Amino acid sequence: MDERTTLKKSLKAHWVWAIALGSSIGWGAFVQPTTWMTTAGPMGVILGFGIGAILMMLIAVSYGFLIKSFPVSGGEFAYAFISLGRTHAFISGWFLTLGYICIVALNASAFALMFKFVFPALIENLHLYQIAGWDVYGMEIIIASVALGAFGYFNVRGSGISGRMQFVFCTIMILSIVAITFMVGGQPGAGLSNIQPFFPSDTTAFAAIISIVAIAPWAYVGFDNVPQAAEEFHFSSKKAFSLIILAIFFAAVLYSLMIIATAMIRPWQELVSESHVWGTGAAIEELLGTMGLVLLVTALTMGVFTGLNGFIISSSRLLFAMSRAKILPEAFSKLHPKHKTPYVGIIFTVIVAMLAPWFGREALLWVVDMSSIGVTIAYFYTCYTAFSLFKTKKDVTFNEKKHTVSPLKKVIAAIGMLSSLVFLGLLLIPGSPAFLGIESRIALGAWIVLGLIFYLVKRKEFNAIPEEELNYLITGSKEIEAKNRV
Repeated sequence: MDERTTLKKSLKAHWVWAIALGSSIGWGAFVQPTTWMTTAGPMGVILGFGIGAILMMLIAVSYGFLIKSFPVSGGEFAYAFISLGRTHAFISGWFLTLGYICIVALNASAFALMFKFVFPALIENLHLYQIAGWDVYGMEIIIASVALGAFGYFNVRGSGISGRMQFVFCTIMILSIVAITFMVGGQPGAGLSNIQPFFPSDTTAFAAIISIVAIAPWAYVGFDNVPQAAEEFHFSSKKAFSLIILAIFFAAVLYSLMIIATAMIRPWQELVSESHVWGTGAAIEELLGTMGLVLLVTALTMGVFTGLNGFIISSSRLLFAMSRAKILPEAFSKLHPKHKTPYVGIIFTVIVAMLAPWFGREALLWVVDMSSIGVTIAYFYTCYTAFSLFKTKKDVTFNEKKHTVSPLKKVIAAIGMLSSLVFLGLLLIPGSPAFLGIESRIALGAWIVLGLIFYLVKRKEFNAIPEEELNYLITGSKEIEAKNRV
C-alpha cells in the first residue's frame, strides 16, 4: 500500500474561525442589501437570515461530530465515502468543487465591480464586448486576475500565512461594519423609524421571509471550509464545532447590521425604488460622505479578500483529497517541495477562476446560482453520514471508534438532512421563490453531463482500488470504517 501524503498542522483555532466567518461574509453583505429589501423588506431579510442561521447550526452539529471523528482534508467528500461508498464520494466531491471554484470567481469579479463604482473612469477603459447586456472591460479582467494571482501566491507560500492574513482581514471587516452602523445611527434624519414598514406591501410576511431563508446555503457557505482544513489543525479537532457555531452566529449578526445600517439612512422603500447599481454604496456616500464610503469599501474589500482566501484554501484541499484517493490526476496531491502546500490545486483554482471575468457578471451569476445546488448536496451527505453514525442505543453493529450513542443528535442530523432537501426543493421546484433561472439550469445540466463523462472514463480505474486501500487514502485509517453501507 502506498504511503499517504499528509498536510502540515499549521492552522491555529482563531485562524480557522476567521476562515469560516470570512468565507461566509463575502461581497453579498455589502452589495445586496437593497436587492434583498426589495424582495423581503428589512425585517424579512433579518428574520430570514436568522432562521437560515439556525438551520445552518443544526447542519453544523453533523459537521462538528464528523470533523472530530475524521480530521482529514476533503470534508464532505470523505464523509460521503464513509457512509455510502466511492460513487457517492465522487458525486459529493464533484458538486462541491463546482461550488467552491464558482465562489472564488464571483469574489474576484465583485472586487472589480467595486472598483467600477468607486473609480468608473479607470475601469471603463479597454471596452471589449457585451455579454447578456453586461459590458466587459479589459481593466476589470486585469484587476480580478491580479487579486486572484496574489491570493494564489500567498496560499502556495503556506497555510500559516493565509490563516494569519484571514484573521487580520476578518477583524478589520467586523470593526468597519460596527463603525458604519453606529455612524449611520448617529446622523440626524437617519434612524430606526426609516426601517418601517418592516415588510414589502406586495407580498406576505411569510413569503418574504421564506425567499431569504431559501438563499441561506449561499449566504452561509463558508463554515463548511472548516472540514477542508481539518488535516492542518494545530489544535484539537473537538473545538471545530464551537468555531463553526461562532462563525455562523457572527455572520448572521453582520448581515443584520448591514441591513439595519442601509435601511436607517432614509425610508428604505424610497431608496430601493431608485435602483442604484450599488444601493448601499450610494446611500452611505450620500449620508456620510467620502469617509463613510471609505469605511464601506474597506469592509467590502475585506469581505472579498476573506472569501477569495478561504475558498482557495478549500478548493485546493478538496482537489488534494480527491487526487489522493486517485479520482483526480496525481498532480493535485503533489506538495510544494519547500512550502508543503497542495500548490497544483491552488494554481488550478486560480486559473479556472481567472476565466470567469471574461464572461461578464451576468453569465457568472448564472453559474453561481447553480453552485448553491452543489453546496446543498454536500450538506445532505454530511448530515446523512452523521445520521448513520449516531445511534439510539448500543446494538450489534455498534463500533466504539466510529459510533456515538446520542438519540438527540440523530434527530438533529435528520433535521439537517430534511433542511438540505428543503433547500434543494426551493432551488429546483418551479414556482418556488428561489427557483433557478433557465441559464442556471442549463449550466447545472452541463456540469452534471461533464461529471458523468469524467466518472465513466475513470470508473474502471477507480473501482479497481481495493476498499481497504481507498479507505486508508481517504480517511487515513487502515481498518475499513464503512460497515454500514446502504
